[in-house]
Amino acid sequence: MKVGFTYDLRADYLTLGFSEEETAEFDSQVTIDAIAGALEGMGFEVSRVGHVRNLVSRLAAGERFDLVFNIAEGLHGYAREAQVPALLDAYGIPYTFSDPLVLSLCLHKAMCKHVVRDCGIATPDFAVVEDAAQARGLSLPFPVFAKPVAEGTSKGVSAASKAENPKELERSCARLLKEFRQPVLVEAYLPGREFTVGLAGTGSRTKILGVMEVLLLAEAEQEAYSYHNKEHYENLVRYRLADDAKARASAELAVAAWKALNCRDGGRVDVKLDACGKPGFIEVNPLPGLNPERSDLPILCGLAGLAYRDLLEMIVQSALERRPARLP
Repeated sequence: MKVGFTYDLRADYLTLGFSEEETAEFDSQVTIDAIAGALEGMGFEVSRVGHVRNLVSRLAAGERFDLVFNIAEGLHGYAREAQVPALLDAYGIPYTFSDPLVLSLCLHKAMCKHVVRDCGIATPDFAVVEDAAQARGLSLPFPVFAKPVAEGTSKGVSAASKAENPKELERSCARLLKEFRQPVLVEAYLPGREFTVGLAGTGSRTKILGVMEVLLLAEAEQEAYSYHNKEHYENLVRYRLADDAKARASAELAVAAWKALNCRDGGRVDVKLDACGKPGFIEVNPLPGLNPERSDLPILCGLAGLAYRDLLEMIVQSALERRPARLP
């Protein structure tokens, strides 16, 4: 079986002059090699395609694949993660992870929260700020938390994201609007424990891989699982599996959100507890990072005793359920 492999290689964009933070969601050669090696170990013929423009050229030249393992994040727009899946849908080629609708919806955090809330799933109250002056008139109770509406890898998230009053919020929104050139999501700040829930499968076959608690060490940037903390997690963050009542309640909420949003194959749902210990949906990552050492989902699976190749095999098997073929 021939498997195409679509991705955005971070080094390519750094060479073009993009910054470290601008390219934070793109993948290292380590990740590309690890995924390709795991797929080859499953018996697939792997064809490394790269970014969406390479895929366009190869499809136009007549090349076809039995399946595409897609982790391409894209570069521009709210539909950037949906570009490769939409193209593959047009050619009738199956692929891993969620479809274009889900990827676009989940990238826009505010739109995603609208859907989640309408489905009866708890999520912090929120508003979208498109001009810093709007921050003065929000009815949300302080403290609040501000971040770009459509970024991943905690881009734009720092200790300054937490605002205690309208002046701090306006300052934070002004900075984020200027830097990221997109609206800002402002939501009620949840002060409790922070979890990320690993999931594999689709619909009724969704499995909980584990619940990982994120613990900020004393040296870390406080109040947020920030971009800085993620980049230097070895010295600033401790991860541990959690299986107490609050963690299990968070896992139930994560599964409900995953199913409500029609996410597929594998990913993560981030959850925080409010002041009363009630879990709230923060966001979902339906196109998870898969660096074998640095990404949250593989770290979670490692703590749970699930090997990296086994994680990828679960993702592939879930995708293959949408076509007749199975693993060779």
